Amino acid sequence: MTIINEDQQQNQIPGHKQLHHKSLLQSDALYQYILETSVYPREHESLKELRELTEKHPWNLLATPPDEGQLLSMLLKVVNAKNTMEIGVYTGYSLLSTALALPSDGKILAMDINREYYELGLPVIEKAGVAHKIDFREGPALPLLDQLIKDEKNKGSFDFIFVDADKDNYLNYHNRVIELVKVGGMIAYDNTLWNGSVVAPPDAPLLDYIKYYRDFVMELNQALALDSRVEICQLPVGDGITLCRRII
Repeated sequence: MTIINEDQQQNQIPGHKQLHHKSLLQSDALYQYILETSVYPREHESLKELRELTEKHPWNLLATPPDEGQLLSMLLKVVNAKNTMEIGVYTGYSLLSTALALPSDGKILAMDINREYYELGLPVIEKAGVAHKIDFREGPALPLLDQLIKDEKNKGSFDFIFVDADKDNYLNYHNRVIELVKVGGMIAYDNTLWNGSVVAPPDAPLLDYIKYYRDFVMELNQALALDSRVEICQLPVGDGITLCRRII
């Protein structure tokens, strides 16, 4: 989830105002080929409905792009995830992707500071018949994570955790969720290439919000590279996603 304010919305990079342009690929035509050939033909009708609903929202850049949703769905099935967590929900495209991928008794602990956005997508989630899998909590995630860690039964109990929230807390999230995901389980961090700014020179003319959060994203990337508790794989999907498999 890319955190921006209304003024920054007015100064977005041309071509990045719509969900189907949220990619680091330099060719829009190539990205559209991926969507038309591999993503849209397999996209669940409820995901399509939620995506089109979200595209009309003025902050649609916050949403998970459909190719990333497809990746999350496959990963969840590969690891046979059943008990999952999502930090940062917005209107719920990634949440719905997860809910559809989980078995009927699967669970998602979903956290976001804004219930209003979540409720925009909730009717679609309910129509898809997967709302019973979701335990939504409104408010800052860190206090809830600290509360979970206090109970020993929660440690190592999650199969998959997706983090797509405030970038200045990414490292704080990692230091907590690493205790909650099981050995062999996976944590996925979104936006870890941060609009490509991670390789921009210090004096590059970046938008304010890109420049502000870049250091936090780079701090996380460096910390993950040195963290012996996880295996990592950083992929140029969407705005960059880093997969961490806990090994100890």
